[in-house]
Amino acid sequence: MLTAEDLLGPADVVAPALLGCWVVTDRPEGRVAVRLTEVEAYTGDGSDPAAHSHRGPTPRAAIMFGPPGRLYVYFSYGVHWCANVVVGPDGTGSAVLLRAGDVVVGEDVARSRRPAARAARDLARGPARLTQTLAIGPDDKDADLLDPASAVRLHRGPAPDAVSVGPRVGISVATELPWRFWETGAPTVSVFRAGGKPRRSAARQDGRS
Repeated sequence: MLTAEDLLGPADVVAPALLGCWVVTDRPEGRVAVRLTEVEAYTGDGSDPAAHSHRGPTPRAAIMFGPPGRLYVYFSYGVHWCANVVVGPDGTGSAVLLRAGDVVVGEDVARSRRPAARAARDLARGPARLTQTLAIGPDDKDADLLDPASAVRLHRGPAPDAVSVGPRVGISVATELPWRFWETGAPTVSVFRAGGKPRRSAARQDGRS
């Protein structure tokens, strides 16, 4: 398994290092593991208005401020859950959004959770599908991903042969930052649509982590 020391760097440095790692969940219906192929970095140092931590340790974003290795789960646009790995030293407010991956263990269980998926590559292609496949939800918020006894764990895996870098997806601010990282050529990577989302009112605007 990874250690807290593996996650102490800046978000945009730790994020690509998580590619190839496995996220594993154990539920009553069985174990599912997803090998990460796409992630996004968000930092709480004040330079990233797309991060939930940009306004400080609010009740929702407090988990982002540490310790590293915790799972930050939030409901995005009132539609689906997203999962993030908290990174950086305590108090930093940084996290890495888990965007996509390959199901490497428990495909039958994953298909039962995602019956609409037409192919294996679609089971965890995108942050909402990834959380559905792994059965990650609000009860997993603040789970310790580094604890071998946790129901949700993060394991070290083989790094991809090549990594691509580009702008983040689905945000309306800080769209110029090249903080999305993905395994080059991986079929599970999200389809990128330039332009982000239109701005919403401050009460409704929602960053990615």
